Amino acid sequence: MQTAISQAALQIPDTRISEKILRNCVHCGFCNATCPTYVHLGSELEGPRGRIYLMKSVLEERLPLSREVVSHLDHCLSCFSCETTCPSGVRYSHLVDPMRAKIEREFRRPWKLQLLRWVLTQLLPYPGRFRWALRMARWQRPFRFLLWGTPRAMLSLAPAHLPAPSPLEGSVHVAQGVRRARVALLTGCAQRVLAPHVNEATVRYLTRIGCEVVAPPQVQCCGALVYHMGDHPRSLPHMKHTLAAWWAEMEQGGLDYIVINASGCGTVVKDYGHIFRDDPEYRDKAARVSAITVDVTELAHRLGLPINVKARVPDPVRVAYHDACSLQHGQKIRSQPRELLRQAGYTVVDIPQGHLCCGSAGTYNMLQPVLAETLGRDKARHIAGVQPQVVAMGNIGCMEQIERFSTTPVVHTVELLDWATGGPEPKALHRDA
Repeated sequence: MQTAISQAALQIPDTRISEKILRNCVHCGFCNATCPTYVHLGSELEGPRGRIYLMKSVLEERLPLSREVVSHLDHCLSCFSCETTCPSGVRYSHLVDPMRAKIEREFRRPWKLQLLRWVLTQLLPYPGRFRWALRMARWQRPFRFLLWGTPRAMLSLAPAHLPAPSPLEGSVHVAQGVRRARVALLTGCAQRVLAPHVNEATVRYLTRIGCEVVAPPQVQCCGALVYHMGDHPRSLPHMKHTLAAWWAEMEQGGLDYIVINASGCGTVVKDYGHIFRDDPEYRDKAARVSAITVDVTELAHRLGLPINVKARVPDPVRVAYHDACSLQHGQKIRSQPRELLRQAGYTVVDIPQGHLCCGSAGTYNMLQPVLAETLGRDKARHIAGVQPQVVAMGNIGCMEQIERFSTTPVVHTVELLDWATGGPEPKALHRDA
C-alpha cells in the first residue's frame, strides 16, 4: 500500500513504524473474514482493511479525527484475529495502539464518556480501589436495569459476591522436589480481586512441577488495560513500576521466567520490548523481561506434567477449551493448553467459531456493551452446542464475560491441571454448586 505521510509527521517514531506497517498491507481483505465486528456489522469500515484505510488517511492528514472515524476505531476489539489471518504479516496491533493514543491526545470525547473512561483508569489497575468499588456496586447491582450503556454494563459485570483476598504477594513458594526453575508470578490487578483462586492454583501447580515461585509485592498492574484504552501517560508508569520490581528480583535472586496466567496481560508484557524501544532507561530491561515472559501453559508444556497425573480425575470430564484472543492471536499459543489437558486425562473438544472473540477484550464489554453482548451470547451458544461439562480458558476477562451468558461452569485451564495433579476440585465444579 502506498502512503503519503508528510516528512514532518514521519519524525514521530510511532508514525514511522505505522508507515512501514501500512506499506506491508496489500488490502486483500482476508482479514475481514475473521474480524468479529465485520462479521456482525458487515461494513467495510468495521473490518481491519477499512480501519487501516481510516488510520492511513488520518496519518496522511486527509481525514480528521471525527466522531465517526473514532467510533469505527473504538469498535475494534484488539482481538488481533486479523494478524493471524493476514498473509502479508501486517502487525495491526502496532498500528492501532499508537492511533488510540493519538485519539486520546487529539480527540475530545463527550464528557460523560470521558468521565467513565477516567473512572476505569482509576479503579481497574488498583486492587484496593477495585475491591472497594465492587463492594459498592454489589448494593447497586439490583438497580442496574434502570441504567443504560456503560454504567449498566459495569454493574452487570460486578459479581454478587467477592472472594476473600489471597495472601500470595510478597511470599516465596518452594519447589517440590528438585528445583527446575525460579519464576515470578504476576498476580495481576483485576484477577487478584475477582479470582484469587486462579493464582492459588497456579502456585500449587508450578511448585508441583519443580518451580520456585515468587510474587513480588510491588507488582500489581502491568499496564495492559489502560494501554489498550490509548491512555499511555497513565499506563506507562504502571509498566515502569512493574519492570523495576521484576528487574530487582532478577538481580537479587535471579529469574528463569516471568509467568503470567492472564493472557491479556501476557500479550502486553511480551511486547514491552517494543513499547520501550526508544526509552534509553528502560529499553534493555524491557527487552529482557519480554524475552523471559511466558504464559503458564507455555511453561507447563515445556516442563511436562507430573508422572502420577491420571489418578486424580475420577471420571472422564468433557472440557470445551476456549481460545482467548490474546493467547491464540496475540501470543500464538493454541496447541499447548489442549495437549496439557488431554495428558491430564480430560476429554477436550473445540468450540465452533473459536477464532472469534467472546466480547470481553479488556474494557470493551463495558465501553461497547451492545456489541460485546452480541459476541458473548454467540460464544455461549457455540459452547452449548458441544455439550461440555466445563469450559476452560486462560484469561480472566474471558472468564467473567462467558460466565455472564453460559450455563456451563467456567474455569481457568490451570485449575484443571492443578486438580488433575493433586489440587482441589475447582469450585465451579462442586457438585452442589
